[in-house]
Amino acid sequence: MKPNNQNLNKRKILVVEDDAALLDLYTELLTDEGYEVDRAEDGEIGLTKAKEGGYNLILLDIMLPKKDGLEVLDELKHGGTKKKNGPIVILTNLNQEKILKQTISAGAACCLMKSMLTPKQVLHTVETFVEKKL
Repeated sequence: MKPNNQNLNKRKILVVEDDAALLDLYTELLTDEGYEVDRAEDGEIGLTKAKEGGYNLILLDIMLPKKDGLEVLDELKHGGTKKKNGPIVILTNLNQEKILKQTISAGAACCLMKSMLTPKQVLHTVETFVEKKL
């Protein structure tokens, strides 16, 4: 069941992902559900956009060019933003407990394994975290 698009006004999601196919998939999936999607292909662009703020949710990969997801998380935690952002959800294929714990302690709401997620699960996660913040 599609959400009422009228209720999604101003629900913005930032997707920071360097894999072009996944970036396109997440963008199409979320746009089709009525979300406004902003994209970043590397950590520097993602950090710049996240610092502007105003996102209901940020989907952040860890392995990124120029600045990795952990650096982005750390700078957001200590550097602040112009407008408040919603939760940050890490999407990664790294399955190292130390890194996963590090993302949570750095402020991520949760960490999900990309290789195990279906598009429906990604959408469910987005909806869950966006609804929590409203």
